Amino acid sequence: MPEKFLVIQTAFIGDVVLATSLVENIHAAYPGSTIDFLLRKGNESLLDGHPYLRRILIWNKNEKKTAHLLKLLREIRHEKYDAVINVQRYAATGILTAFSGAKKRIGFDKNPLSFLFSRKIKHQFSGVHEIERNHLLISHFIKDPVKKPRLYPSMADEEKVMKYADKPFITISPASVWFTKQYPPLKWAAFINDLPPEYSIYLLGGPDDRSLCEAIIQMTTSKSPVDLCGELSFLQSAALMRHAHMNFVNDSAPMHFASAVNAPVTAVYCSTVPNFGYGPLSDKKFIIERTAPLYCRPCGLHGYAACPQGHFKCALEIEEKQLLNALKRET
Repeated sequence: MPEKFLVIQTAFIGDVVLATSLVENIHAAYPGSTIDFLLRKGNESLLDGHPYLRRILIWNKNEKKTAHLLKLLREIRHEKYDAVINVQRYAATGILTAFSGAKKRIGFDKNPLSFLFSRKIKHQFSGVHEIERNHLLISHFIKDPVKKPRLYPSMADEEKVMKYADKPFITISPASVWFTKQYPPLKWAAFINDLPPEYSIYLLGGPDDRSLCEAIIQMTTSKSPVDLCGELSFLQSAALMRHAHMNFVNDSAPMHFASAVNAPVTAVYCSTVPNFGYGPLSDKKFIIERTAPLYCRPCGLHGYAACPQGHFKCALEIEEKQLLNALKRET
């Protein structure tokens, strides 16, 4: 029976959130085991105070990448893990897995080092959700149903955001790493202008998203949305979302925050599609996308810095009333 696990996910914020499903399942099956998690520098606060994790290992990809990778490998070998479970499909994490010294070295077949793993799983995008794809890595020794990802905001996080919850409110997370995943600012502003007056409106994001949110606010008329970009941590944002009447997001990390605290969510899909397997998992969820098929959609798994066709119809032809209808259905 494995007693000491390492989960590796060094991709984006949302990918780390989804990988917490593995932690939930491992803990449920082996409640006395030790579980560690390896992620990229900048994402570690997502897992602050996580009750099932002993240690967070951090890989700094931006400075002396190779030197840090070799240092991590020495740490991993020193820990003598029973099982290393690698969600990533890239060579660097393949090295950490293949040479970890663990008896169980598990990952996807698309990893170029998978021939050195003790077990490799076929990876494919076939309409299966990412948490189910990831669960295949442990399904040979954990037979329980797949658990949802979960984040654990602290009491201090909850106390930080309660001052915003004195009346019914919604949140909007308008940014994304990829431009073609973003519902356009003018459309967000038009949606805000049509919202019922009883709602407070909070715009969420990181410090780099402040200019986008300020631009949206400048385009609004009758409403007074509050820009909270950079004001809240990842876990505080998740805590606030949990108390919202509705959270409006793109196909991006805040959608997964909502899933991980079971917050109501309306996800707007522009260039991507839910069939890729990254859709919302909350009990109360709505998906908004262009109502008619579009010859170029989806144009890619992650999106682009600009519309490859130059028209961006996948986003511009989503009507604000579609978002409003989701809010009405939840009321």
